[in-house]
Amino acid sequence: MKLYQFALSPNCQKVIALAHEVGVPLEMAAVDLFKGGSRVPELLAKNPNGKVPILEDGDFVLWESNAMLGYIAAKVDRTDLAPTTPRERADVDRWLAWHNAHFAPAIGKVAFQRIVKKLAGLGAPDEAIVSQGSEEFTRAAGALEQSLGNKEFLCGRLTIADFALATYAALTESCGLDFEPYPRAKAWRDRMSSRESLKKTFAAARVAQ
Repeated sequence: MKLYQFALSPNCQKVIALAHEVGVPLEMAAVDLFKGGSRVPELLAKNPNGKVPILEDGDFVLWESNAMLGYIAAKVDRTDLAPTTPRERADVDRWLAWHNAHFAPAIGKVAFQRIVKKLAGLGAPDEAIVSQGSEEFTRAAGALEQSLGNKEFLCGRLTIADFALATYAALTESCGLDFEPYPRAKAWRDRMSSRESLKKTFAAARVAQ
């Protein structure tokens, strides 16, 4: 399988981390988002949204990172990570949907203003957007804290849902979002970030930075 990816993207990192976790080798094709690399004709033909990651498996081309998580887990028959029974699958899908609707947008707003703008030379952060993202993060982190309860992972055991959220959760420290008021959520984030698959992914991203 070949992955078109930008090393600093949390959406790309989640796919890479899961591939490390389950032992699926990926051929990496680096795409420089800061230079418009995802919008060249070759990649627009693969993903008309003009975004990465893009996963190629033979003649099958897949975009949307959460779909890739399910696909990679299914390829190696890891039903523990991507369950197929109705209730377990609904639980995973619930978290994937919540992540896309609430968790990722909140963190993404702040990360773009405080990290991406600096790296791309796009000027100073817009503090109004930072404030909005921070408020949204507070609500999302509170929901995560309450939902985790005494569980070690989002769905009780490790699933692709944990990988979907983990790379965004890991951004919070570098962009100044505080997990300290949410001890269960913080412990989950740290537990995920300490997995070898994620440590390897983050180390590669630091080298690419």
